[in-house]
Amino acid sequence: MGTPRVGILAVQGDVREHVAILQTLGAQAVLIRRPAEVEPIDGLIIPGGESTVMDKLVRAFDLQEPLRKRIEQGMPVFGSCAGMIMLADRISDGAAGQQTLGGLDITVRRNAFGRQVDSFETELDFAGLARPVHAVFIRAPWVEQVGDDVQVLARVGEGPAAGKIVAVRQGGLLATSFHPEVGTDRRIHAEFVKIVSSQA
Repeated sequence: MGTPRVGILAVQGDVREHVAILQTLGAQAVLIRRPAEVEPIDGLIIPGGESTVMDKLVRAFDLQEPLRKRIEQGMPVFGSCAGMIMLADRISDGAAGQQTLGGLDITVRRNAFGRQVDSFETELDFAGLARPVHAVFIRAPWVEQVGDDVQVLARVGEGPAAGKIVAVRQGGLLATSFHPEVGTDRRIHAEFVKIVSSQA
């Protein structure tokens, strides 16, 4: 195929960082704010941000149904932090009325690691990558339950949250509790671009 067209949900959150990384990887980054922009893309990134605000804006901009349809049809999607929550089929301790796009057979807990002051960084072993990933957690969720078809890619290695699931994949859907767009490591994005390219 030619250059993969990767959309970035641009209603709220860390949009610019993902755009910059995709460009360095040779993918075409497309900002998604309107329903008509959803159909032409080959894959989608849902960035970090505030999941409750993102949910409300996705519905306000009439993006929920077009995005759900593409996800059900098998479009690859990568969600980081709030993006993981948006992809989850189930939320533990969600806000009143909060909805998700769904697709990932997981249960996530919002703000599981605590408030902004509890943000932290650590090294994670990540399935399929030779070297550990430097992970930045900011008011991050974690995964409390995974379905049979979900592959666990990373868990917290030490500290009070040791063993908690923080990265998963199910088919073309990839999600991390942390922010791979922060820093200089492009490997997780590169893996996602490979997924998009292989399924387009």
